[in-house]
Amino acid sequence: MTDAGTDNTLYQDAVEALRRGDKPRAKELLTRLLKTDQNNATYWVWLSAAVDNTKERIYCLQTAFKLDPENGTAKRGLILLGALEPDESIQPFQINRPRAWEEKLLLANEKPKEKGFKAFTKNPITRLVAVVLIGAALVSAVVFGFVMPRQINIIPTQTNTPGPSPTFTTTPTMMGAIAEATRPFVGPTPLWMLLLSEPYTPTAVYVDTPRPAQSVDQYRSAKVAYEKGDWDAYIASLELIIPLESGSADIYYMIGDAYRFKGDPDSAMKAYNEALKIDPNFGPPYLGLARARLLDNPNLNVEYLFDEAIKRDPKFGEVYVDRARYFMYHKDPKAAIESLDTALELMPDSPMVYMAYADAYLALDDKKSALEFAEKAYALDVTDPLVYKMLGTLYIENGQNERAIEALNIYVIYATENDRAFALLGRAYFELKDYKAAIENFDKAQELNPNGMRKYYIYKGLANLKLNNIDAAVDDLENALREDETSFEISLGLAQAYFIQGKFGSSFVRAEVLKSLASTDKETALALYWHALSQEKRGEVKEAVKDWQELLSMKKEVMTPEMRAEAEQHLKAAVTPTNTAQPVTETRTPKSGAATPTPKKGTATPTARASATPKP
Repeated sequence: MTDAGTDNTLYQDAVEALRRGDKPRAKELLTRLLKTDQNNATYWVWLSAAVDNTKERIYCLQTAFKLDPENGTAKRGLILLGALEPDESIQPFQINRPRAWEEKLLLANEKPKEKGFKAFTKNPITRLVAVVLIGAALVSAVVFGFVMPRQINIIPTQTNTPGPSPTFTTTPTMMGAIAEATRPFVGPTPLWMLLLSEPYTPTAVYVDTPRPAQSVDQYRSAKVAYEKGDWDAYIASLELIIPLESGSADIYYMIGDAYRFKGDPDSAMKAYNEALKIDPNFGPPYLGLARARLLDNPNLNVEYLFDEAIKRDPKFGEVYVDRARYFMYHKDPKAAIESLDTALELMPDSPMVYMAYADAYLALDDKKSALEFAEKAYALDVTDPLVYKMLGTLYIENGQNERAIEALNIYVIYATENDRAFALLGRAYFELKDYKAAIENFDKAQELNPNGMRKYYIYKGLANLKLNNIDAAVDDLENALREDETSFEISLGLAQAYFIQGKFGSSFVRAEVLKSLASTDKETALALYWHALSQEKRGEVKEAVKDWQELLSMKKEVMTPEMRAEAEQHLKAAVTPTNTAQPVTETRTPKSGAATPTPKKGTATPTARASATPKP
């Protein structure tokens, strides 16, 4: 932790670095400041000037704006970047001097009045007097120049009347912006993810043993490399300490972690075993071995290694977290929660514990508890990108789709290759009925991983159906059907799509399936509706009449008024005054009462107007 004096020095150094144009140095300093005070809006505003692209700049300013809604600098920056609607109450950035191209375009009465000697010389009267005097001077020069020898050499005095001296206004975002004082934190925990150089934050060093004098400097270099994620430099620095501390098991343990972070489990295991040769009772290497072996083969049984680590160091909280994740992988969320309960006692402020809780409760289908734990993890550490993905998933499951979009949009900026994240975004937009945005995100997910869209084809298909992209809807829904032939919603969407395509036989087949899949009166009503429509188009008018009659015999509340009115119209048109069924030559296009189906959520029954979602 740094004190206030150190923070102020870093802040001034960051500002000075920006003045010099040294953005990397400014970004580094501001990052360090934000690690000690992540709710400081001023730091976020200045960081917006140090980051490399517009997206990062917008998120910095948005964070500052959330923390301090009255921050004029953040508002102006967002307005100029197009991320905020113009606000007449916000004064524009001050510009110290007019630009040359602006002066040329100004009308005479718009130009600023000049002052001093320059203004005096431009006065018309002054110029007239000057002409007269110059003429008289020339006459005198001719007369006296030839009559009298020049006795005095006159050296004209050069008068320099400078204007205002150039000034430099330190610029946190745009020209002339001045950062405002930080106000009390009033918003959610701000974005930190843009400070990460990669989407993985390694676990902090477990042991930080005081080093002997001969290895202090080398260990300091190792810590710098660790903070930068430069694992090769980290390993090299630690290896230089080994001859100086031959009996230190923790050095080999840290080397093992570095190899694991590099994705080299074999070298990691060698280092962990070297640590155990020095001290067999040192607990962390057993956890390291478990992690490395799972990295090499996730299906290995390593529970005994967790037990060995706990036996030697029962207060090593990370062991319980990793053991919980191991239980989760083996489909035992209850055992995972038991392990996490111990971890929470040992590490009450650890975000990784709360994230693991969120995973476990989600596996138990306790979405409310899962979200509560995920939000606790977010409050403790906004640097973990997986927090945003988890929050996005859980916000969707809890019906908070706008918040899901906000979290996932942050995540995909840095996880640009994560197809599942884009698919989740597509689903959130679908739930908000923004079908165009939904399809755009589904397309991104499909481009990244054609096989990763299986559980999301239903949403994409229904979104295309809503947008009247019928052929695309059929393709998507047929793909969805191959994944789940028992889905009422998929068959319902296909029945409608085939009907619009004029494939009445296919629509009839899907409607037949709907009858067998219907589990509620509302679903039965929808099945009868599409079955009747497709029968009419196939010329099976008598069968259609039976469907309409059965539909109209059902309670009114199981269908929309539009559906019931349409059924009455079709039945009236299909039956002659003598009750003789006649072929129906024209069928109305289905009205809103039988609109595109929407996936049901849990056990909710879809209606013509209600929207719900299936389980993930």
